[in-house]
Amino acid sequence: MALGAVAEPPVRRRGSDYAQLSRRISQAGLLERRPGWYVTRIVLTLGAFVAGWVAVFLLGDSWWQLPLAALMAVATTQVAFLGHDAGHRQMFRRRGPSELVGLFAGNVAVGISYGWWVDKHNRHHANPNHEDEDPDVGAGALVWTPEQALETRGIGRWMAKRQAYLFFPMLLLEGLNLHVASIRAIIGREPNGGYTVPMRHRAVEAALLVVHTAAYVALLLAVMSPVKALLFAVVHQALWGLYMGCAFAPNHKGMPMPTAEDELDFLRKQVLTSRNVRGSRLVDTALGGLNYQIEHHLFPNMPRANLRRAQPIVRAYCVEQGIPYAETGLVESYRQALGHLHEVGRPLRG
Repeated sequence: MALGAVAEPPVRRRGSDYAQLSRRISQAGLLERRPGWYVTRIVLTLGAFVAGWVAVFLLGDSWWQLPLAALMAVATTQVAFLGHDAGHRQMFRRRGPSELVGLFAGNVAVGISYGWWVDKHNRHHANPNHEDEDPDVGAGALVWTPEQALETRGIGRWMAKRQAYLFFPMLLLEGLNLHVASIRAIIGREPNGGYTVPMRHRAVEAALLVVHTAAYVALLLAVMSPVKALLFAVVHQALWGLYMGCAFAPNHKGMPMPTAEDELDFLRKQVLTSRNVRGSRLVDTALGGLNYQIEHHLFPNMPRANLRRAQPIVRAYCVEQGIPYAETGLVESYRQALGHLHEVGRPLRG
């Protein structure tokens, strides 16, 4: 889809459009750190996370562990959101403290590589929804363009035809996929011997993932039978993957996908490819602030708590510039994302 037809921006001030918006946001004080808010958020989130594991230990060999596994999937995702904020330096301006929080939230608590995620996520932010440069829309278990669909073979083609129906069931495997991708990122090498993914603290990350896995398995086997431990892990990891996927799916899926032929400035590249999700502060918490995807992409280091306040400024500015500002309800966002997946598979169903 060519983006040139989506918006007709004023050419005479094109290069300064983002600078003007940035000044408005800065003058409103929305780029200032929110240490008090984050201290409260960290205490509450990690408190719930630790309390959940204490409950697992105290409950022992009981089938009530399975509902508790579902609650732990929610707590695990909320901890992952803290890692996301740390990766964008929303909590601290300095790299050191940000990396400490990120390594704890990612490698220790959740069990995914913080360094791998930062590298992948930064490439996504640099070129969101770009079919050649955004790793989140590269061909894989799902395909995002008709061209990708036509290149599938075998089971991949069968899945591409039905991917809109398979999307949510496949998210149940996303947790496992994140763990496997983290291990591959740490040990994977190029033919020339170099590592496939750049990482500042590779040995530390590897050690922390080992600690996470050992502690996870040891705790489950110490308090419940092997069968219950396995079922707990399946429920926990499956629902965690589902929750993570549901939090990220509304953000860009079904939005325009730039190609090498499209020439967009930073403001339009971020706004036109992103979608906001309307809702209350409950939605803000459930989605980790990612429902303000447009504002987050324009100002990645803006503290999560300021995104709601930034939205009216950004939306009004987009109206001034004639830039479409996509915002919808949560259910409608999923409908649009699934509609896009279904449409992409159309050439295979003909």
